[in-house]
Amino acid sequence: MTQFTWFFFIAAAACEVGGDALIRRGIRESGIPAILLGCFVLSCYGVAVNLIRWDFSKLLGVYVAVFAVVSVLAGLILFRETVPLSTWIGLAVIVCGGCIIQFGESMARLF
Repeated sequence: MTQFTWFFFIAAAACEVGGDALIRRGIRESGIPAILLGCFVLSCYGVAVNLIRWDFSKLLGVYVAVFAVVSVLAGLILFRETVPLSTWIGLAVIVCGGCIIQFGESMARLF
């Protein structure tokens, strides 16, 4: 993956997490303006992730791993949640799956 790809994956994940957080806050506290802003930020996620020119299944398969990491870190850092061991283990499984999707074909050619 190039730096360009990483940038758009991380930007897309930040938009997806941020948009969802805005909608959550709007529903629980702030109201309609936060919900609408959250919807706009979520649409930015869709644009950012699709700027990467990969096959759709590979694109979203690898993106899910990046999104999962950003989501857990956002919960830990921004929302000060306690992340249980089971979540860290599940995250490791998701990241391994993303690596298999990204590198599986090239690794299979070695055997």
